Amino acid sequence: MSFDHDNINPGLLIRLKDGDILAFDELYRLYCHRLFSFVFRILKNEADSDDIVQEVFLKIWEYRGKLGDYRLLNSLIFTIAYNNSISHLRKRITSEKYIEYLRNLSVNDIPGDFISEIELTELNSKVENLISSLPDRQKQVFLLHKEKGFTYSEISEKLEISKNTVENHMVKALKYLRRNLNMLSGSIFCMSLLT
Repeated sequence: MSFDHDNINPGLLIRLKDGDILAFDELYRLYCHRLFSFVFRILKNEADSDDIVQEVFLKIWEYRGKLGDYRLLNSLIFTIAYNNSISHLRKRITSEKYIEYLRNLSVNDIPGDFISEIELTELNSKVENLISSLPDRQKQVFLLHKEKGFTYSEISEKLEISKNTVENHMVKALKYLRRNLNMLSGSIFCMSLLT
């Protein structure tokens, strides 16, 4: 995404490198909306896009002492945003693929000689049991996000916990479900990964 670096005062970078929080706030105001739009075009998810924008600025702040030419700052910011977005997209695909595959699976999607309707029903039942076996808070967060469509921010507000805690619960829940689903039906998942 194009952004005119001439709008950035060279003194801003100097102040930022010196740890001036006001300079950081100014940089944030200059970029946050454009950066969010850029990331959202990749992720198509408001909560995830907001998280990536925060990560970008956190990284800029952490490495402020190593920043070079202010004219390269624009490229740096959008490169970090792009790389983080692609990385997030890969994680999201691999972590949700198994669960979404099973939950949305219909008998018509599978060759008749591969799995019977009874077996599929049993498999779906096992998925539901696995979700039920999650610790209460993890299950609550998982269901709010996956079934109700709540964003991490909305879950954070509803459950009165931090967004970081919400994300941690989701990561743990997905890891648990993925591990156990692999053990239950590796052959089905192998097929799903190849399609």
